[in-house]
Amino acid sequence: MKFATKAIHAGSEPDPLTGAVMPPIYMTSTYVQEAPGINKGYDYTRANNPNFVRLEQQLAALEGAEHATVFSSGIGALSAMVTTLAQGDRVVALDGVYGGTWRLFNNVFNHFGVTFESHSSDDLENALKSNPKWLLFETPTNPLLEVFDIAHFVEMAHAHGALVIVDNTFASPYCQNPLSLGADVVWHSCTKYLGGHSDVIGGVVMTNLPELKEKLDFARKAIGVNPSPFDCWLITRGVKTLAVRMEQHQRNALAVAEFLEKHPKVKRVYYPGLPSHPQHAIAVKQMHGFSGMLSAEFHLSLEETKKLISSFKLFALAESLGGVESLVSHPAIMTHASIPAQERTRMGITDGLVRFSVGIEDASDLIEDLQLAISK
Repeated sequence: MKFATKAIHAGSEPDPLTGAVMPPIYMTSTYVQEAPGINKGYDYTRANNPNFVRLEQQLAALEGAEHATVFSSGIGALSAMVTTLAQGDRVVALDGVYGGTWRLFNNVFNHFGVTFESHSSDDLENALKSNPKWLLFETPTNPLLEVFDIAHFVEMAHAHGALVIVDNTFASPYCQNPLSLGADVVWHSCTKYLGGHSDVIGGVVMTNLPELKEKLDFARKAIGVNPSPFDCWLITRGVKTLAVRMEQHQRNALAVAEFLEKHPKVKRVYYPGLPSHPQHAIAVKQMHGFSGMLSAEFHLSLEETKKLISSFKLFALAESLGGVESLVSHPAIMTHASIPAQERTRMGITDGLVRFSVGIEDASDLIEDLQLAISK
């Protein structure tokens, strides 16, 4: 089956009991056992639920994974992954991870002896010499949309015995499949493009390693980072339209990027679909599309930038991304505020940088909204 067909049918077989085309929501916390320890595959929803399984089958099919485990959030999914590490283990990340990822390692798990380091891609070979347990990165990055050559970095990391984890949230499975390029683990915030409607929080980890699947299922139960059955049902429903949504997202994003690139008040536009993007060739090689995320650096002061992003009519000033509606945010103040200012500066996250999650509205309306706000 092709992608759009899998998105609709994988994990969504009609209910065998009633024939319902849309499988039901199993809103139960516990399950009757035939005898102590003998059940129909479920005993407690913190451990598992039919809606978890259906969503896992659907998402695994889209990423080309053998296994998936769903969680209460993207950060919950990463927390479960960290339980597979031990005191003294090191995690090397490439610059451009989500601010919440940086915060989780540096403000929480560092207290338990897990070391986190963020490096530029130019410094990666040197960083890997100390044989870290993980190499963790996003591509395209958040918020500068840098594109990393997944296959190349996988080869480098595996040479040093590191497990490679790729956050594929910005791209979605429609635009990129890291497992097919050699990555060991793919991680998503289901809150974003997978759910697609800004009405649910969720996360998922996918892999072809059965031993890791077993550990993640255990971690979900042990530390209580399970989603609700209804959340899983909502994400399952959202994923069914992922293919058509992503096509519109990226058409609109390209139109917005081209408009901003020509505007005199814009210093630089970051969008992998533009030929001017420094890693455009890599993006063309490893991605099936360029998604709906872009950033722009304006020739504006911090106060002018704040005024600009507060004056749009269609671009809502809000955290998150990947919903059908367009959003705008200021990374330095919002999504990456937990990263110290000095570190943000090193990474290139300036006060004039604005991040856009381009929705599926009519592109001409979005451009008019931008034009009017910037002109003021």
